[in-house]
Amino acid sequence: MKHILYLACLLGAFHTAPAQKLLKLSLEQAIDMANDSSLSAYRYRNQYLSGYWAYRTYKANRLPSLTLNLTPAKYYRYITQRYDSEADKDVYREQQMFNAYGELAIRQNFDLTGGTFYINTDLEYMKNFGDTHSTQYSSVPLQIGYSQDLLGYNPFKWDKKIEPLKYEKAQKQFIYNMEAVSETVVNYFFSLAMAQAEYRLAQDNVASTDTLYRIGKERHKIAVISKADLLTLQLDVVNAQNSLKNAQMSVRRASSSLASFLNLDKNTEIDLELPDLPLRMEISAEAALAKAKENNPILLMQKQNILEAEQSVDRTRRESRFNASINASIGFNQVSDKLKDAYRNPLQQDLVSVSVSIPLIDWGVAKGKYNMARNELNVVRSEAKQEEVSLEEDVIMTVNDFNVQRNLIASAQEALDLALLAYEQTRQRFIIGKADVNSLTLSLNRQQEAQKNYISALQNYWLSYYKIRKLTLFDFASGRSLANKLNQKIAFFR
Repeated sequence: MKHILYLACLLGAFHTAPAQKLLKLSLEQAIDMANDSSLSAYRYRNQYLSGYWAYRTYKANRLPSLTLNLTPAKYYRYITQRYDSEADKDVYREQQMFNAYGELAIRQNFDLTGGTFYINTDLEYMKNFGDTHSTQYSSVPLQIGYSQDLLGYNPFKWDKKIEPLKYEKAQKQFIYNMEAVSETVVNYFFSLAMAQAEYRLAQDNVASTDTLYRIGKERHKIAVISKADLLTLQLDVVNAQNSLKNAQMSVRRASSSLASFLNLDKNTEIDLELPDLPLRMEISAEAALAKAKENNPILLMQKQNILEAEQSVDRTRRESRFNASINASIGFNQVSDKLKDAYRNPLQQDLVSVSVSIPLIDWGVAKGKYNMARNELNVVRSEAKQEEVSLEEDVIMTVNDFNVQRNLIASAQEALDLALLAYEQTRQRFIIGKADVNSLTLSLNRQQEAQKNYISALQNYWLSYYKIRKLTLFDFASGRSLANKLNQKIAFFR
């Protein structure tokens, strides 16, 4: 445990101005803060909410709609052509008219056929101010009908396939993005940890080189070391001071980057706590692949793209043919110069209309659109296959890297223990004159390199761990799906 105590010293709090705030932060706490308060998390939450409300809109469109259409006032004044029977000729006369209209309608889309059922009632008022003054009320107490394209494109059928898939993708994309935030935090966290470790090493190096230089001067006076060795020790002092300044700037940059990402006050000083050694855990590449194919939003996006391309092919194919539509309704209507009489003894109103549209000559426009859509579908299918292959490769490589990282951490830990011990012994031997400057410098460099390798090994382990979570949306440590993470957060921000 010697290296753990040493790291605790290396990553201890710095002496700062009173205006700064000290925050002790572990990796787990940093990830929780980023998922809760970072600007990236805020953006991803709103992206999810956009998909959520789009799905809510789709579901609402499947329900009956009640609409009130009103034209409260409409005034016409114009010149119109009329026949004068007394003079036996056409004349132009001024015409004025006031009109008001109201309709209450219920609509219900029918997904299976693509048609629409409707029920409506309306009332219209008209008053003429021309040569002949008149007032009329026209009412439709009730009208029930159905309309649809008989051979045309059915958008409702495709919406039923695509919209639920889009919402599922939005949910899993949110989890994917939040795991990407965790990955980013790991990078910022260990960048600061490395900078703080190098800063403490630089501080120790300044103190050590200064002490060794003073010892070297005394030993040079009695001709125990050469002038060249003394100059080397003096150069080490200058280099150590320069390294300390550079390390201090690196700490400031790394701390500012982490604080900014976590949306913290810029004056916050962060004191990191390195994570403990991870538990030994092996992840099966086959299990990770299965979870990735089940959950990864990239594959859902490709599935959505294929459905939308197939939708485009279906639409262009049907639009290239002749089309027929039908509109049938039955109801009642009446007209009168008095409002109450407009609802008395209504007459039956029937409507059946069939419309046919037959493209005769379009110079290949429809055929061209259809071929373009079909070729685009082939492209999308190829891209989807390539994305699946790339995802499989990424999952396998990441899992393999993860499974060896635990052993690398153990090796880096052992190397750090040996480097610390070797440097301390070499330093003591130099003080008593049994080691030269080159041996001391080489031992110090090995110690610093071992320190960096240990922190890098921890960083690579946790990066691999959170990347696997991101690719599979599954936590293999607990054996639970990350969908629970979404369910917990939805109630909080929706």
